Amino acid sequence: MNRLKILNGLLVMLLLSSGMAGCLNSNDDDMVIRIAFKIQDDYDDPTVDPQTLADFIADQSGYDVELYPIASDVAAIEALRFGHVDIAFLDGGAAWLAWQQHGLEAILADQKSDGSTYYTAQAWVLADSDIQTLEDLEGRDSCHTGWLKSAGMLMPMGYMINNGIIEVSGDAQDIDSLRTTIENHFGDATIPAKGDLYYGYSGAFRCMTEGVGDIAFAKTTSYEDHCEWNDWCLERSEYRPLDPVFGQVPSHPVMVNTEETSSEKIEAIVMAFMALNTEEGGAEILAGVLNTPGISQVNSEDHLGSYSSAVGSIPGIAAYFDEKYDE
Repeated sequence: MNRLKILNGLLVMLLLSSGMAGCLNSNDDDMVIRIAFKIQDDYDDPTVDPQTLADFIADQSGYDVELYPIASDVAAIEALRFGHVDIAFLDGGAAWLAWQQHGLEAILADQKSDGSTYYTAQAWVLADSDIQTLEDLEGRDSCHTGWLKSAGMLMPMGYMINNGIIEVSGDAQDIDSLRTTIENHFGDATIPAKGDLYYGYSGAFRCMTEGVGDIAFAKTTSYEDHCEWNDWCLERSEYRPLDPVFGQVPSHPVMVNTEETSSEKIEAIVMAFMALNTEEGGAEILAGVLNTPGISQVNSEDHLGSYSSAVGSIPGIAAYFDEKYDE
């Protein structure tokens, strides 16, 4: 009997100690911020070492901060989904996928050179063009920035598909149907590859300027961005933006899983990252590690909403992003 009591007592103590260890581990996890990051084996330039970011966030938040190495954006999304990390930096497409398919939320975003967290997709025509509305584009020659580029293709095509201006040609679940859709709706569509003369924002604007296309799909700041130093540009009065705009293309957001990370920790993360804008050493980390002039606090709807409305209408886009970000 005494032996049985002793064994029972040992079992109870073992269960209690296991439970206490679990509680301690849980509390330890609560005081650690884990950041998903694509990490190199070594850094010859210390200004780009993400450990400087981790140290800064630790100093500002009072939490321990650990870098969690990931190889792809899909790996970062999975780490967020299953609570292995608290935050991850994603580009606009991966963030859209994470928000729409997994309920992850944007809390911060890096800034453009003008301090904004987005740029606005818009079409341009020459001032004397007879094109007045998006409905006038059927059969006209178009200039795109490249295949599946945001402002030059995904945003305008998604907007026009979503608003019934263009009908999808082909399988609505196949991204290649977008090319067929473009070819069937427009006259000659210039969809350049990287390195081609008309590739990118400047290239699309030049394509329209030189008469190769009737319309350029670019952004609201295209003239200011490309015509101060290019001799192929005309005077500003020779161009006309075509309304309406297609929506906002988001900068890279910081995503979080609100079901796995507490509101208290999220508040500490936001406070610490915002301190990069003002505290000593922050500007160097922003420029070197994050490649941005600043950080802004955002929410998912404001930051990703108009992008989601347009891009979500592109045939096969979710499957395309799944494959792209798993590379």
